[in-house]
Amino acid sequence: MKRNYADLHLRPDLRNSELVIRMIKKASELGYCLIAIPFPQNFPEERIRKLQNICREYKTDFVSRVDLKPQTSNELIRSLRKLRRRFEIIAVICESKHVARQAAKDRRVDLLNFSFYSPRKRFFDKAEAELASNALASLEIDVKPLLTLQGPTKTRLLSSLRREVAIAEAFHIPIVISSGAPNELLMRKPRETAALASLFDLEKVSAMKAISENSMAIVKRNKEKLSPNFVAPGIRLIRGGEDC
Repeated sequence: MKRNYADLHLRPDLRNSELVIRMIKKASELGYCLIAIPFPQNFPEERIRKLQNICREYKTDFVSRVDLKPQTSNELIRSLRKLRRRFEIIAVICESKHVARQAAKDRRVDLLNFSFYSPRKRFFDKAEAELASNALASLEIDVKPLLTLQGPTKTRLLSSLRREVAIAEAFHIPIVISSGAPNELLMRKPRETAALASLFDLEKVSAMKAISENSMAIVKRNKEKLSPNFVAPGIRLIRGGEDC
């Protein structure tokens, strides 16, 4: 079965246009059919459209993303209210337990992302997973730290990831594997990225889904919601007018 691969977390410096273009080109060469880049909340719409056009030149689909780092639950709620219909993917970088819990239960959140430097800031436990299982959020794992960290820090991260993956699978929380790459040197082919997941005990089949089906499902769901014809989940406007 042919898979459509996605990398939902490329992280180039947006001030460096040449780097951004090189990473888009590299993603296409590696076999990704869809990429996402996080933008600042006030990033100009015309620059986002320009990147979409560049991706089309390299035959790669592009979706906009925002990474929220709220300090409080109320700040997260305000940001979601303001940004949900502007960006196709919303990720929350959970730096406190209160924010993590709010993000897990809010259906406007797509991805839960946690600090890879400190095990104490990784709040994905059974309570978090139970909340997420009743919402729509997926657990996102960036592989960049697996390529750059060394020694005890890397060992602690892998231990945390093994625990979190087991919890996510037990509660049927989708897992998304992204690169988190800030430059093209840290980008890998989809199958190479999936192979890194064996380091934290994610089976090959699940790892392949994490870079393809799970990622694509988020994008498809949100594109439908952002469509002007969307009414409610499962309800779309087919035609409007006085004769309807």
